[in-house]
Amino acid sequence: MSLPDSLQGWLDWIERQHARPIELGLDRVRRVLQTMNLRNGAVVITVGGTNGKGSTCAMLDAILRAAGYRVGVYTSPHLLRYNERVRLLGQDADDAVLCRGFEAVEAARTALPDTPLTYFEYGTLAAWWVFCQQALDVVVLEVGLGGRLDAVNVIDPDCAIVTGVAMDHMDYLGDTREKIGFEKAGIYRAGRPAICSDPQPPQSLVDHARAIGADLRISGRDFGFSGDKTQWQFRGRQQRRNSMAYPALRGANQLLNAAGALAALEAIEERLPVPMQAVRQGLMLVEVPARFQVLPGRPSVVLDVAHNPQSAAVLADNLSNMGFFPDTHAVCGMLADKDIAGSLKPMLARVDHWYLCNPGGPRAATPEALQEVLLGLGSKATVSLFADPAAAFAAARAKAGEGDRIVTFGSFLTVSAVMQSLQRQPAEVGSAAPPTEARHG
Repeated sequence: MSLPDSLQGWLDWIERQHARPIELGLDRVRRVLQTMNLRNGAVVITVGGTNGKGSTCAMLDAILRAAGYRVGVYTSPHLLRYNERVRLLGQDADDAVLCRGFEAVEAARTALPDTPLTYFEYGTLAAWWVFCQQALDVVVLEVGLGGRLDAVNVIDPDCAIVTGVAMDHMDYLGDTREKIGFEKAGIYRAGRPAICSDPQPPQSLVDHARAIGADLRISGRDFGFSGDKTQWQFRGRQQRRNSMAYPALRGANQLLNAAGALAALEAIEERLPVPMQAVRQGLMLVEVPARFQVLPGRPSVVLDVAHNPQSAAVLADNLSNMGFFPDTHAVCGMLADKDIAGSLKPMLARVDHWYLCNPGGPRAATPEALQEVLLGLGSKATVSLFADPAAAFAAARAKAGEGDRIVTFGSFLTVSAVMQSLQRQPAEVGSAAPPTEARHG
């Protein structure tokens, strides 16, 4: 059997190797990992949680690189190119190294009978192979879905962060916050720092951390933050970091994420000391696309991958703090297995015109289904339906006045499609290939 010879070929190939796009469980992944026989001496920080994972990973990456450390980061899903998922020293991994990673995973997998891997599992193992080929000081790993049974959890972290616990992926993680909290807490390890950025964690998370003997540090109890209009301060168990500018990432919720990142760095400071100047520089320069990203120009364009009730509520709050806009136009496409009503409800008071679309992929909700939910919620805004996000965004842009704003949200797939359409605007060249369906998004 001939194997693919390009990154896109590999992505197409691995997507066909398992009957299900998501199959939680560690046995198959662990067997393949053991067969790969990899060694990595880097400090590992694993980041899980319902929302805020990507921002927390980006802050850790920016701060640690500002401190002079060699950092690898694995995140998901991607927006424009798969390479975004694997970053080395602040740069996306190139096609060639990712292909070699997939080759290494497949060589180990074929040595084992009856060991199919999902798209995400292939990607996680390939990313770890890439990191093990580098002389890295730190590896930051973002959980894909849940925690306890997620492929990332085959790697033992030196420190684990749960950013927060909210209702999402309930078909896989459970239908209560306590059940979901237990799954998220599965990334904690005995005797090692276990950070929780949620100031009101589920009791199941607290109980699990206590049962395994993890060093649990909870926001508001073991660490916290305060601030005024110009600067903010972090307090940890021993550390104080004062007079810091607000993170470059927009949104009030980013202080929760920043404090969690700093609590993790405090917990591992003996192995990775970080000076104050590196913290300031990292937070000043950190970037994460499509997390309340406001593009320059008029009308204002806001990109946000909010796709569950908690993140939509944060988006609505951030929109309310932007100032006055005559009208707000919302481009929205969602996946059918999300809490659509819970995600649209916080936005009702902020949106004057809806442009509903199909984000693409087998899990997509139809625009008609989104419209039905909006009507059921009592929305009085105008509603238009479109076959895809690019068409919806083009219509919103044509209708929006110069002083209006356009917000795109609901799914990584929706935002990705709009970002690609924006790339094509000056000339129909240079657009990235559409992403493979955003796994776990």
